[in-house]
Amino acid sequence: MRVHKLTFAALAVAAGLSLTACQNGDAGAGQSDASSTPTASSGSNASSSGGSSDAGSSEQGGAKASTGTSSGGSSSGGSSSGGTGTAAGTGSDANAKVGKCRTDELEITAKDNTIDGDPDGTVVVEFTNGGGRDCTISGYAGVDLKTNAGSLSAKRTGQQATSTILKNGKSIDFPVNYPFNKSGGSGVRITGLVVTPPNETKSVTLNWPGAATLPVTDGSGSSVTVGPVGSAGQGG
Repeated sequence: MRVHKLTFAALAVAAGLSLTACQNGDAGAGQSDASSTPTASSGSNASSSGGSSDAGSSEQGGAKASTGTSSGGSSSGGSSSGGTGTAAGTGSDANAKVGKCRTDELEITAKDNTIDGDPDGTVVVEFTNGGGRDCTISGYAGVDLKTNAGSLSAKRTGQQATSTILKNGKSIDFPVNYPFNKSGGSGVRITGLVVTPPNETKSVTLNWPGAATLPVTDGSGSSVTVGPVGSAGQGG
């Protein structure tokens, strides 16, 4: 009997120890959980506090950045404004550089362009830009025929003149129309062609490539007409 009592007692002790161990384990787990919860809460608070700090920092930094941006914006705006001004200035300079075509920059030639059956003769005068830069040309050139009876100025046709940027090395032309001498007489002999580019005062004298004479007129007006630069073609 004593052996059985001892066995029961040993089993009771073992059970008690096992229960205690379980309780201690649960307590430890609870403690661990409790400790973990505050830690997480503390971490959360720290994070929250850090977040506030970061947020405050960020807000302050944002305010500074905003101020800096605003200031930079003003500065940038100033730069942009200055840049725009510079760009506009550059554009203006670029446009200013494309000045008018000067007589000395142009190679001026003339050729007969009369087509059989036309009622009038046509001479085409060509301007070739040899100035090493682009230039602007527009309007009517001055045209005078030198004759044995004196100088005869061509009359403008009245066509609309357009402005053209004549690239370096490129050409543009215009027509000079004149009546044929069908009078049977000697007429007025043409000895030369004087051309003054638009908006210029310097002229060049060329050989006249058209018919040798013009009919004698009653002096009521010029029988020779000139079209605007860029309008070369029969009839101006």
